[in-house]
Amino acid sequence: MQAEAVQHAAELVDQADLLVIAAGAGMGVDSGLPDFRGPEGFWAAYPALAQAGIDFYAAANPQRFEAAPRQAWGFYGHRLALYRKTRPHAGFDILQRWARGCERGALVYTSNVDGQFQRAGFDEQTLWECHGSLMHLQCSRPCRDQIWSAEDFVPEVDEARCELLNAQLPQCPHCGALARPNVLMFGDAAWLNGREREQAQRLAPRLAAARKPLVIELGAGTAVPSVRLLSQHVLQRLGGRLLRINPREWPVPTGLDVGLACGALEGLRALDACLNSV
Repeated sequence: MQAEAVQHAAELVDQADLLVIAAGAGMGVDSGLPDFRGPEGFWAAYPALAQAGIDFYAAANPQRFEAAPRQAWGFYGHRLALYRKTRPHAGFDILQRWARGCERGALVYTSNVDGQFQRAGFDEQTLWECHGSLMHLQCSRPCRDQIWSAEDFVPEVDEARCELLNAQLPQCPHCGALARPNVLMFGDAAWLNGREREQAQRLAPRLAAARKPLVIELGAGTAVPSVRLLSQHVLQRLGGRLLRINPREWPVPTGLDVGLACGALEGLRALDACLNSV
């Protein structure tokens, strides 16, 4: 990591009036969450699915809830339990401290469905979860536009078989059909995006009002481009700047922006040390 790039990045943080924390899957790796990049990473975490030849795109698909509901909930139930017990890494605290010192604070735009920003203490009113959240459920049909909390569902999973052991599968409280996570899956026409729309309506005006927004993009690649598209919007439409922290896909569009080729926690710690030395 070049000292000149870190210094430039620290200047961007110091000059911004709004921090737009844009987080992809790489943000959770430093907390110990699995990296599903490529079939090898996914199958290492779910060997039962590897034996069945089911990759991430097939597992994270609404059709699995029709074809094999216990296996589908084995996958998502395991993730739900994992996210609930995972402690967010120190980079979340660094971002919150920066936000407190920024004129307009910070908002979070994330494609992650793991609830880690909430667990780290971020205000729910500052979050925009563009792919939904595994902490919420919906009807698989769906019978109506209702989303409810998953807090009462405690999954018991046979990890060797990737299968839910609970006697009863989660059910819609209205029609009794199978409930599913309120997350946007691949090829998903049934996802209820009402909660995500409310978040967007709340935060989009705040984003548009910023004079000098800085996108701090963390662990977001091009394979699932949702976060990258938000970064592009802030740069092209709002005249903001970009700080991209990514160990593989780190290059940035212009010399006014900064890319750091490292993981999220390493980059945030290096920047924090630089800011504290001023």
